[in-house]
Amino acid sequence: MIQIDEKIYFYLLFIIPVMVVMFILLQIWKKSAQKKFADSSLLKRLTPTKSIFKSTLKLIVILLGLTLLIIGLVNPKIGTKLETVKREGVDIVFAVDVSKSMLAEDIAPNRLEKAKRLVSEIINQLGSDRIGIIAYAGQAYPQLPITTDYGAAKMFLQGMNTDMLSSQGTAIDQAIDLASTYYDDDEQTNRVLFIISDGEDHSEGSASNAVEKAVDQGIIIYTIGVGKEKGAPIPLKINGVVESLKKDMQGEVVITKLNKNVLENIADDGNGEYIDGTNTDDAVSYIKEQLNKMDKTEFEAKQFAEYKDQFQWFLGGGLLFLFLDIFILERKTKWLQKLNLFNEKEVK
Repeated sequence: MIQIDEKIYFYLLFIIPVMVVMFILLQIWKKSAQKKFADSSLLKRLTPTKSIFKSTLKLIVILLGLTLLIIGLVNPKIGTKLETVKREGVDIVFAVDVSKSMLAEDIAPNRLEKAKRLVSEIINQLGSDRIGIIAYAGQAYPQLPITTDYGAAKMFLQGMNTDMLSSQGTAIDQAIDLASTYYDDDEQTNRVLFIISDGEDHSEGSASNAVEKAVDQGIIIYTIGVGKEKGAPIPLKINGVVESLKKDMQGEVVITKLNKNVLENIADDGNGEYIDGTNTDDAVSYIKEQLNKMDKTEFEAKQFAEYKDQFQWFLGGGLLFLFLDIFILERKTKWLQKLNLFNEKEVK
């Protein structure tokens, strides 16, 4: 397990492309100035020891040295000891709707991005709870199993999009059924499922059966609505540019609306509550309050407890490359010239 100490120093890496550009511009200027002074054959006679490749080699060595020094400043650490710790929390599963209707922009920037932000902000408020993520459209797909790794959860969350599932539609029942398999601790007293969706349900009313089964397993279902009841068209974009609007079989523009009633019914039947996701801060604050009221169950989790600094290796390597640069001259080296590694011998 790798841990980064000072991520801010990564910005210093922007020096590298700047130096490369400056080097290229300098070489262009030098060639231009030399052409004004004399032709190429005369220049070769005047500077017989000039190397074509040494200046590039010096640049590469300097850049390698600087890169290693910057990584040293970042101070990467490697976890060396894995231990089991006792934690208390709730098992939480997020089922995120990734159907095409979530591309509607009646809530900025669009429903899906709003849903991802809501989940991310909820995760930020969690303490020792375990979380899992499900993506669903016409079918449900396990995105991340129950874990305490919030960093991994956010990474998987950001990668979710409407193209990740080929089967379109909104099968909420399948998402609930899949979520039921996530809770692997039989002694867990509080199991919570958050369904983040616009409420469009194409599972022909079978969601109620899935909810009933989930409740029997002790799962509490909260629904978070994203979108507006007045609805909005679904933009179809290519490279971020709207090419057209989604149309039905009759050629009419499809208007997708927030189906609040479906989400409210699921939450009521699931012993939870419907939450309006329009205001992120209000929704997250309310969810935090609800989770804090729940009993916490103790469970074991493995984590790295001891990290060792690795900066010294990078600083040492960086200083070594900068030291080597002192001995690399821009003129031809006699013994290397004999080897003719760079084909620098003149063809007579």
